[in-house]
Amino acid sequence: MHRRLVPVAAAAMVLSGLSMTSAYAAPVSAGDSMFVKAAHQGNLAEIAAGQDARKNATTACVKKVGAVLVRDHTKLDADVKALAAKLNVKLPGAPTPEQKKQLAAVRAKAGTPAYDKAWLKVQEAAHTATLALIDKELSVGQNAEVKAAARSARPVVAMHWAMCAEASATPARTPARSGPAAAGTWPPTTIRSPWQASPVWPAVGCSPQAGPSARTRPTRSPERP
Repeated sequence: MHRRLVPVAAAAMVLSGLSMTSAYAAPVSAGDSMFVKAAHQGNLAEIAAGQDARKNATTACVKKVGAVLVRDHTKLDADVKALAAKLNVKLPGAPTPEQKKQLAAVRAKAGTPAYDKAWLKVQEAAHTATLALIDKELSVGQNAEVKAAARSARPVVAMHWAMCAEASATPARTPARSGPAAAGTWPPTTIRSPWQASPVWPAVGCSPQAGPSARTRPTRSPERP
Protein backbone atom coordinates (compact mmCIF):
# COMPACT_ATOMS: atom_id res chain seq x y z
CA MET A 1 0.00 0.00 0.00
CA HIS A 2 2.81 2.36 0.94
CA ARG A 3 4.67 1.63 -2.29
CA ARG A 4 1.60 2.46 -4.36
CA LEU A 5 1.18 5.82 -2.63
CA VAL A 6 4.74 6.95 -3.30
CA PRO A 7 4.37 7.31 -7.10
CA VAL A 8 1.05 9.08 -6.64
CA ALA A 9 2.57 11.51 -4.17
CA ALA A 10 5.54 12.07 -6.46
CA ALA A 11 3.26 12.74 -9.41
CA ALA A 12 1.26 15.21 -7.33
CA MET A 13 4.46 17.04 -6.42
CA VAL A 14 5.51 17.18 -10.06
CA LEU A 15 2.14 18.53 -11.15
CA SER A 16 2.19 21.05 -8.34
CA GLY A 17 5.67 22.12 -9.37
CA LEU A 18 4.56 22.54 -13.00
CA SER A 19 1.59 24.61 -11.90
CA MET A 20 3.77 26.89 -9.81
CA THR A 21 6.30 27.18 -12.63
CA SER A 22 3.65 28.18 -15.15
CA ALA A 23 2.21 30.67 -12.69
CA TYR A 24 5.52 32.42 -12.16
CA ALA A 25 7.10 31.94 -15.60
CA ALA A 26 5.44 35.00 -17.09
CA PRO A 27 4.55 37.50 -14.37
CA VAL A 28 1.95 40.09 -15.25
CA SER A 29 2.72 43.58 -14.03
CA ALA A 30 0.04 46.08 -13.11
CA GLY A 31 0.73 47.88 -16.38
CA ASP A 32 0.40 44.72 -18.47
CA SER A 33 -2.83 43.80 -16.69
CA MET A 34 -4.24 47.29 -17.26
CA PHE A 35 -3.38 47.06 -20.96
CA VAL A 36 -5.20 43.73 -21.36
CA LYS A 37 -8.28 45.13 -19.61
CA ALA A 38 -8.21 48.35 -21.62
CA ALA A 39 -7.76 46.43 -24.88
CA HIS A 40 -10.79 44.29 -24.05
CA GLN A 41 -12.94 47.31 -23.24
CA GLY A 42 -11.75 49.02 -26.40
CA ASN A 43 -12.74 45.97 -28.44
CA LEU A 44 -16.17 45.88 -26.83
CA ALA A 45 -16.64 49.59 -27.55
CA GLU A 46 -15.57 49.22 -31.19
CA ILE A 47 -17.83 46.22 -31.75
CA ALA A 48 -20.79 48.14 -30.31
CA ALA A 49 -19.94 51.21 -32.39
CA GLY A 50 -19.59 49.14 -35.53
CA GLN A 51 -22.93 47.45 -34.97
CA ASP A 52 -24.54 50.83 -34.36
CA ALA A 53 -23.07 52.24 -37.58
CA ARG A 54 -24.39 49.33 -39.61
CA LYS A 55 -27.84 50.14 -38.27
CA ASN A 56 -27.90 53.94 -38.11
CA ALA A 57 -25.37 55.35 -40.61
CA THR A 58 -26.75 57.14 -43.66
CA THR A 59 -23.89 56.31 -46.03
CA ALA A 60 -22.73 52.95 -47.34
CA CYS A 61 -19.19 54.07 -46.60
CA VAL A 62 -19.69 54.41 -42.84
CA LYS A 63 -21.72 51.20 -42.77
CA LYS A 64 -18.76 49.45 -44.41
CA VAL A 65 -16.29 50.84 -41.89
CA GLY A 66 -18.61 49.71 -39.12
CA ALA A 67 -18.74 46.19 -40.54
CA VAL A 68 -14.93 46.04 -40.68
CA LEU A 69 -14.69 47.17 -37.06
CA VAL A 70 -17.12 44.48 -35.93
CA ARG A 71 -15.26 41.79 -37.83
CA ASP A 72 -11.75 42.75 -36.77
CA HIS A 73 -12.39 43.68 -33.15
CA THR A 74 -14.35 40.47 -32.62
CA LYS A 75 -11.27 38.53 -33.69
CA LEU A 76 -8.93 40.74 -31.67
CA ASP A 77 -11.08 40.33 -28.58
CA ALA A 78 -11.10 36.55 -28.90
CA ASP A 79 -7.30 36.71 -28.69
CA VAL A 80 -7.43 39.11 -25.75
CA LYS A 81 -9.85 36.90 -23.83
CA ALA A 82 -7.70 33.83 -24.43
CA LEU A 83 -4.62 35.69 -23.22
CA ALA A 84 -6.43 37.04 -20.16
CA ALA A 85 -7.57 33.54 -19.23
CA LYS A 86 -4.02 32.25 -19.56
CA LEU A 87 -2.59 35.05 -17.43
CA ASN A 88 -5.45 35.05 -14.89
CA VAL A 89 -6.43 38.63 -15.68
CA LYS A 90 -10.07 39.30 -14.84
CA LEU A 91 -11.69 41.30 -17.62
CA PRO A 92 -14.39 43.98 -17.27
CA GLY A 93 -17.80 43.02 -18.59
CA ALA A 94 -18.52 46.19 -20.57
CA PRO A 95 -16.94 49.26 -22.20
CA THR A 96 -15.97 52.15 -19.93
CA PRO A 97 -18.63 54.69 -18.91
CA GLU A 98 -16.94 57.26 -21.16
CA GLN A 99 -17.04 54.90 -24.14
CA LYS A 100 -20.74 54.25 -23.53
CA LYS A 101 -21.38 57.99 -23.22
CA GLN A 102 -19.64 58.71 -26.52
CA LEU A 103 -21.66 56.10 -28.38
CA ALA A 104 -24.90 57.37 -26.86
CA ALA A 105 -24.07 60.91 -28.01
CA VAL A 106 -23.44 59.70 -31.55
CA ARG A 107 -26.56 57.50 -31.54
CA ALA A 108 -28.65 60.56 -30.70
CA LYS A 109 -27.93 61.74 -34.26
CA ALA A 110 -29.07 58.44 -35.82
CA GLY A 111 -30.55 58.63 -39.28
CA THR A 112 -29.04 62.03 -40.12
CA PRO A 113 -25.84 63.00 -41.98
CA ALA A 114 -24.60 64.39 -38.64
CA TYR A 115 -24.46 60.82 -37.34
CA ASP A 116 -21.90 59.74 -39.91
CA LYS A 117 -19.69 62.73 -39.31
CA ALA A 118 -19.84 62.35 -35.53
CA TRP A 119 -19.27 58.60 -35.72
CA LEU A 120 -16.14 58.98 -37.84
CA LYS A 121 -14.78 61.71 -35.56
CA VAL A 122 -15.24 59.57 -32.45
CA GLN A 123 -13.74 56.50 -34.10
CA GLU A 124 -10.72 58.37 -35.40
CA ALA A 125 -10.06 59.70 -31.89
CA ALA A 126 -10.68 56.30 -30.31
CA HIS A 127 -8.21 54.57 -32.60
CA THR A 128 -5.66 57.32 -32.05
CA ALA A 129 -5.95 56.66 -28.31
CA THR A 130 -5.69 52.90 -28.84
CA LEU A 131 -2.53 53.31 -30.90
CA ALA A 132 -1.03 55.38 -28.09
CA LEU A 133 -2.01 52.67 -25.60
CA ILE A 134 -0.42 49.99 -27.76
CA ASP A 135 2.78 51.97 -28.26
CA LYS A 136 3.07 52.53 -24.53
CA GLU A 137 2.75 48.80 -23.90
CA LEU A 138 5.37 48.07 -26.56
CA SER A 139 7.73 50.56 -24.92
CA VAL A 140 7.31 49.78 -21.23
CA GLY A 141 5.40 46.49 -21.04
CA GLN A 142 7.09 43.64 -19.22
CA ASN A 143 5.18 40.51 -20.21
CA ALA A 144 6.36 39.11 -23.54
CA GLU A 145 2.98 37.60 -24.43
CA VAL A 146 1.11 40.82 -23.73
CA LYS A 147 3.60 42.79 -25.81
CA ALA A 148 3.27 40.27 -28.64
CA ALA A 149 -0.51 40.72 -28.56
CA ALA A 150 -0.08 44.49 -28.70
CA ARG A 151 2.34 44.21 -31.59
CA SER A 152 -0.04 41.94 -33.49
CA ALA A 153 -3.00 44.28 -32.95
CA ARG A 154 -1.23 47.47 -34.03
CA PRO A 155 -1.50 47.10 -37.82
CA VAL A 156 -5.19 46.30 -37.49
CA VAL A 157 -5.86 49.38 -35.35
CA ALA A 158 -3.72 51.52 -37.67
CA MET A 159 -5.73 50.27 -40.64
CA HIS A 160 -8.97 51.23 -38.88
CA TRP A 161 -7.57 54.65 -38.03
CA ALA A 162 -6.64 55.20 -41.67
CA MET A 163 -10.08 54.20 -42.85
CA CYS A 164 -11.78 56.65 -40.48
CA ALA A 165 -9.32 59.44 -41.20
CA GLU A 166 -9.65 58.99 -44.95
CA ALA A 167 -13.41 58.71 -44.78
CA SER A 168 -13.69 61.97 -42.88
CA ALA A 169 -11.18 63.64 -45.23
CA THR A 170 -8.67 64.34 -42.47
CA PRO A 171 -5.73 66.40 -43.78
CA ALA A 172 -2.61 64.42 -44.55
CA ARG A 173 -0.47 66.16 -41.93
CA THR A 174 -1.00 63.87 -38.97
CA PRO A 175 1.42 63.00 -36.15
CA ALA A 176 3.99 60.40 -37.13
CA ARG A 177 4.50 57.36 -35.00
CA SER A 178 7.90 56.83 -33.45
CA GLY A 179 9.79 54.51 -31.15
CA PRO A 180 9.92 50.70 -31.25
CA ALA A 181 6.53 50.47 -32.96
CA ALA A 182 7.64 52.61 -35.90
CA ALA A 183 9.13 49.73 -37.84
CA GLY A 184 7.65 49.29 -41.30
CA THR A 185 6.39 51.74 -43.85
CA TRP A 186 3.37 53.99 -44.02
CA PRO A 187 1.12 54.43 -45.86
CA PRO A 188 0.43 50.97 -47.26
CA THR A 189 -0.13 50.81 -51.01
CA THR A 190 -3.72 49.87 -50.30
CA ILE A 191 -5.57 49.60 -47.02
CA ARG A 192 -5.98 45.93 -46.25
CA SER A 193 -7.06 43.79 -43.36
CA PRO A 194 -4.32 41.47 -42.07
CA TRP A 195 -6.90 38.66 -42.35
CA GLN A 196 -8.08 39.43 -45.87
CA ALA A 197 -6.00 39.37 -49.04
CA SER A 198 -8.07 41.88 -50.96
CA PRO A 199 -8.42 45.59 -50.12
CA VAL A 200 -11.33 46.36 -47.80
CA TRP A 201 -11.56 50.07 -48.50
CA PRO A 202 -13.15 51.63 -51.61
CA ALA A 203 -11.57 54.63 -53.32
CA VAL A 204 -14.40 56.96 -52.32
CA GLY A 205 -14.94 59.22 -49.34
CA CYS A 206 -17.91 59.11 -46.99
CA SER A 207 -19.19 62.64 -47.50
CA PRO A 208 -21.00 63.72 -50.69
CA GLN A 209 -18.24 66.24 -51.39
CA ALA A 210 -15.38 63.85 -50.80
CA GLY A 211 -14.02 62.12 -53.87
CA PRO A 212 -10.56 60.96 -54.92
CA SER A 213 -9.52 64.54 -55.60
CA ALA A 214 -11.30 66.08 -52.61
CA ARG A 215 -9.65 64.07 -49.86
CA THR A 216 -6.09 63.14 -49.10
CA ARG A 217 -5.02 59.76 -47.84
CA PRO A 218 -3.38 60.10 -44.41
CA THR A 219 0.36 59.68 -44.78
CA ARG A 220 1.11 58.41 -41.29
CA SER A 221 -0.60 56.85 -38.33
CA PRO A 222 -0.52 58.68 -35.00
CA GLU A 223 2.40 58.31 -32.68
CA ARG A 224 2.26 57.76 -28.99
CA PRO A 225 2.19 60.98 -26.98
